[in-house]
Amino acid sequence: MTTKLTGCGTAIVTPFQKDGTVDEGALRAFVDWQVEEGIHFLVPCGSTGEAATMTLAEHRRVVEITVEQVKGRVPVCAGAGSNDTQKAIDLSREMKELGATHLLHVSPMYNKPPQRGIVAHFKAIAEQAGLPIVVYNVPGRTGSNIEAKTTLELAKVDGIAAVKEASGSLAQITDIIRDAPKSFSVLSGDDEITLAMLALGGDGVISVISNATPKKMAALCDAAREGKWDRARELHFELLAWMRAAFVESNPLPVKAAMHMLGKMQNRLRLPLVPLLESNEQAVREALSAAGAL
Repeated sequence: MTTKLTGCGTAIVTPFQKDGTVDEGALRAFVDWQVEEGIHFLVPCGSTGEAATMTLAEHRRVVEITVEQVKGRVPVCAGAGSNDTQKAIDLSREMKELGATHLLHVSPMYNKPPQRGIVAHFKAIAEQAGLPIVVYNVPGRTGSNIEAKTTLELAKVDGIAAVKEASGSLAQITDIIRDAPKSFSVLSGDDEITLAMLALGGDGVISVISNATPKKMAALCDAAREGKWDRARELHFELLAWMRAAFVESNPLPVKAAMHMLGKMQNRLRLPLVPLLESNEQAVREALSAAGAL
């Protein structure tokens, strides 16, 4: 039986070299650092990792390197989403072959299927993927919301293990947490509401800010899950400026700049993404300092 996903998972950025190729050395070092800092699981090739502009070969390689460096120390939840159900199934099978332990599947973007289409999409993947699936609800990127009743229907499906909720609706998330099976993980997809979700009985977060602050974000989740609410709040407020600065422009622009400031990788993105505005760099630097990362 697969262990339930809990705590803080980092939606890891993908380092690129000057020539635009994946910086494999920086990626290996970064994965090692994340695990050594106490992160609970890793999520390569999501939106933070710029998977949308990767070739299939690059996508495979990033997941392969992540799995190799993790060496079984933490789960690896590989991004495998597509708005073409068959492509999502095919990519899922490849991620399983590479050694991923879980799959992150975004709700189909652009097509905007009705709720019954979203259910059919995820059921088809669950039947054929061969790994536990994390359903990713991010209406701001996909153009459609997975309603609470839809998530709860999916939570009963064999092979669907969790939801990453980035709808921004605490009411919707509350309904999911209240009615989901105990074996189903409800994970925040928005760093700033993680503490509130944990207080309601949520299980953790797939985090952007933990790229730069893995130890503290993991500690926040641990404290909350142990009922140490004063400590969890303290960590939340230490990280709050960074939680906000990380989204001063579209993700992953700020976090990529932050990783460069920390000396972890070059600040290189793929078009249509462009580097963070210089006028926003100071806010990121000050937020990292306030969080104790710089």
